Amino acid sequence: MKKYSIKTTEKEVLRKWFHLMSLGSAIDKKAPDYLLQSLGWSYHAPYAGHDGIQLAIGQVFQRNVDFLFPYYRDMLTAISAGLTAEEILLNGISKATDVASGGRHMSNHFAKPEWNIQNVSSATGNHSSQAVGVARAIKYYGKKAVAISSTGEAATSEGYVYEAINGATTEQLPVIFVIQDNGYGISVPKQVQTANRKVAENFVGIKNIKIIYCNGRDVFDSMNAMTEAREYAIETGCPVIVQANCVRIGSHSNSDKHTLYRDENELKYTKAADPMVKFRRMLLRYGRFTEEELKAIEAEAKKELNEAHRKVIVAPDPDPKTIYDFVIPEPYHPQVYKDGVHHEEGEKKTLVTALNETLLAEFRHNPDTFLWGQDVANKDKGGVFNVTKGMQPEFGAKRIFNAPIAEDYIVATANGMSRFDPKIRIVIEGAQFADYFWPAIEHYIECTHDYWRSNGKFTPNVTIRLASGGYIGGGIYHSQNLEGALSTLPGARIVYPSFADDAAGLLRTSIRSAGPTLFMEPKGLYNAVSAATVVPPDFEVPFGKARIRRAGKDLTIVTYGNTTHLSLEAAEMLANKDGWDVEVIDIRSIIPLDKETIFESVKKTSKVLVVHEDKVMSGFGAELAAIIGTECFRYLDAPIQRVGAAFTPVGFNPILERAILPNKNTIYEAAKTLLEY
Repeated sequence: MKKYSIKTTEKEVLRKWFHLMSLGSAIDKKAPDYLLQSLGWSYHAPYAGHDGIQLAIGQVFQRNVDFLFPYYRDMLTAISAGLTAEEILLNGISKATDVASGGRHMSNHFAKPEWNIQNVSSATGNHSSQAVGVARAIKYYGKKAVAISSTGEAATSEGYVYEAINGATTEQLPVIFVIQDNGYGISVPKQVQTANRKVAENFVGIKNIKIIYCNGRDVFDSMNAMTEAREYAIETGCPVIVQANCVRIGSHSNSDKHTLYRDENELKYTKAADPMVKFRRMLLRYGRFTEEELKAIEAEAKKELNEAHRKVIVAPDPDPKTIYDFVIPEPYHPQVYKDGVHHEEGEKKTLVTALNETLLAEFRHNPDTFLWGQDVANKDKGGVFNVTKGMQPEFGAKRIFNAPIAEDYIVATANGMSRFDPKIRIVIEGAQFADYFWPAIEHYIECTHDYWRSNGKFTPNVTIRLASGGYIGGGIYHSQNLEGALSTLPGARIVYPSFADDAAGLLRTSIRSAGPTLFMEPKGLYNAVSAATVVPPDFEVPFGKARIRRAGKDLTIVTYGNTTHLSLEAAEMLANKDGWDVEVIDIRSIIPLDKETIFESVKKTSKVLVVHEDKVMSGFGAELAAIIGTECFRYLDAPIQRVGAAFTPVGFNPILERAILPNKNTIYEAAKTLLEY
């Protein structure tokens, strides 16, 4: 391994480093001026005191080979990796031509996705597991590359950082976890974060990981540490932690005042420890440069900054008309079954069989598909409900495998692996039961943000399967519905089939589409005879296309999932007992929603009952009722009514479950009352 020192490093390399550090320092000091002048950069986290390690990260990173996940303080890291002063300033003042996000993401979040410098979240440490996901792809596709995750030491208090390190060591993946330790998480000192003096010591007992300690204020020590880390990760395939001891010279950010919690002696020490001053002094002391040469480099950096400033000040601001661009990517459009309807006859298949056979078919169709989750790949076992049965024996443990019991890690690594190549498609069982998905919500939110936040440069191509709903006597954590809550988050599709053919068709469309899809599976219908249908080979169902399951003229029932079947039963009761002709619409797709089919039915019947299994209070039915009430008010002859679960958790005892969840009789009574209005 090449060793760097003040005496042996080539002068041109030292010149380059000093130029980068001078440029970074000049921008770091100028950033607050933009806020003072009301030009932007309302969030700036100065990096001064982290100079050595940030220069080293950027120098060791190989663009378009490695993957770099910088955090919000990584300005010099980004400059060292190749971003220009102009690109840094465009991000800082949130211009439309900002390469990181076009002004959509917070300032001081530097990225260049076309170089594999990733656009990451503001949630500190969140990207650690994403780095593990992309390293999984690096290993699978046999690339000599690494994923670099950079964070502050306080981020290691986050559970998903531990999960990332646990996962990377278990799978033996080439990830470098850089911890830039400046002793503070905003105003919270390190001793409140961890009992260890060095946070990397928290991970000493974990197998398959190398820990390298370095002085993050020293350029040469940092370069040697990062060079060693990259070479080790590539040679062994195992992860590395680089703990870089830094010092935070300024406040945490421009909204923080560090004099409120740091005394004068500490502030004096931090200024004396300035890495930039130390590096400049060494270059002079060892005769590598003269004072005049260094001043010329500094003047060159200032000129570069001034020229960049003149350009970015006149750069265009984001156009408000573009806010709806890049919310959800264009999906795969069915080629044969364009309306998601078929009339084939033959042997009926259960919903669980339809899902299983579709997964098998799609994984044969596309060799760049992967599946993981909890308990999904143990020989011939395929999850709690056997949806993935037989997949690992056919496709192998590298494409079908079990994940740790860590739902956020499951979702985050899917997001990360998607970053390696847009051809990759991933199916995950987000949790064994939908109720257990809540720990993964933060990473699910990242999936919904990514396409918009990156200005269309990245979207995770992930289908998140969740066994949802009740009617199985499961109780709390085994019988809830999430779609109402999650439908408030823009950026992901949500589908909820009721029949085997729709489950197969929507799953195929989901896997073939770019972007995230939340695939809700009514587990109460997995083996139900009522949900079994003929499933044509390669059947497809488009997103946002409802299906009229029963035509009628007197009342429209809008529903999905388990309650589709209950609504059909109630409609038959109304026809047989009372002579009413009720239309039942199975929306199948929650986001996007087929408003046209619903509106046409409302115009015909003039009365609407919205039915779903989730709670009436704030369930998705509230949105359906609001949309219909707003856009079809003039066609209505009665108030829109809703049927759903009681505003309680779902109880375990079957007596309690029956009292809480809707049934055909509650639907029948609500529909009859509405028909007689």
